Amino acid sequence: MHYLWLALGWLSLTLGLLGIILPVMPTAPFLVVAVWAFAKSSPRLGARISRHPTFGPPIRAWRKRGVIGRPAKIWATLAMAGGVGWSLWLGLDPRLIAGQALICSAVAIWLVTRPEV
Repeated sequence: MHYLWLALGWLSLTLGLLGIILPVMPTAPFLVVAVWAFAKSSPRLGARISRHPTFGPPIRAWRKRGVIGRPAKIWATLAMAGGVGWSLWLGLDPRLIAGQALICSAVAIWLVTRPEV
């Protein structure tokens, strides 16, 4: 089980780092998952991410108080809307777009109801 948590931590960390480069990929949620997985497999790696000067404060805020900053909420909501818009522009199957829109709407509602910093 130790190796499963470690693999999940590294996968999440990699996806989070890709989010720095790719504008539509989120960074913080993957880093939160990485810290969580590393806490179960390698506390040293989890603590290292939590101490990072840029990504550490929002991760610690989420873990301690369940808060998400307003800029992160705005960016995530716009990115989800952009993803649905992109699907419309590409002319994907309307059923797929409807499912995507429902999931993104549910996530956006959950996201905006979280406390802010």
